[in-house]
Amino acid sequence: MKNISLAAGLGLFFTAAFFLMALFAPLIAPYGMAEVVGGVWEPASDKFLLGTDSIGRDLLSRLIYGGRTTIFIATAATLLSFSLGSVLGFLAAVMGGWVDQVLSRFVDLLMSIPSLIFALVVLSVMPVTVLVLILVMGLLDATRVYRLARAVAVDINVMDYVEAATLRGEGRAWIIFREILPNALSPLVAEMGLRFIFMVLFVSTVKENAEGIVYGIGAALWPAVAIATLAISVNLVADWVLNRTTSLKGGRG
Repeated sequence: MKNISLAAGLGLFFTAAFFLMALFAPLIAPYGMAEVVGGVWEPASDKFLLGTDSIGRDLLSRLIYGGRTTIFIATAATLLSFSLGSVLGFLAAVMGGWVDQVLSRFVDLLMSIPSLIFALVVLSVMPVTVLVLILVMGLLDATRVYRLARAVAVDINVMDYVEAATLRGEGRAWIIFREILPNALSPLVAEMGLRFIFMVLFVSTVKENAEGIVYGIGAALWPAVAIATLAISVNLVADWVLNRTTSLKGGRG
């Protein structure tokens, strides 16, 4: 990869490290996630690199396994939200009329309800499984992606090259995926990095060992450090991809 900046390189390195750690968690973690291996609140040592938690579990192992679950759910929910939100947003912009009105008003209705409250209400009446969590998060976040995709697509849809494709007799699928999508990629990529981090924050919790702070123990801070590092890294990568897609877009628009 040529002309990659130091910031983008660091972002790629740490992002790849997080995803590889999540992928190979059972091979990397020194202990099982729920295995009690030491005393309560043991400090960092050669045996426990980050110390132990309130019942003697290895904090590093729990951080690795917790990161695996969080990254998997956040990635799946982000892909779902962008696939659904982008396609529906582009479709609304291209078709217009009653299709646009119905979709937009339904999205406005969903967005009028705070996402966190809506998600908690839905999860309170449904079994909280990984699949349900991904579906709830992905569908709720798709509303924000829809708004962005539609706004961008409305502007692109009146461009000369889109009108030329329409006059050639190209179908809506061609217009959406060959004309609008390549030119809407930059803002969507930037938004994807942000939405992924929101997904991570939604499924992450650091309260389990919060009582450790009272005793001057940093156990509750390690997950926060990991989340902050992941957030910065993903956004550095998103900025780099944004710059690349903007500069390479060229020919159309």
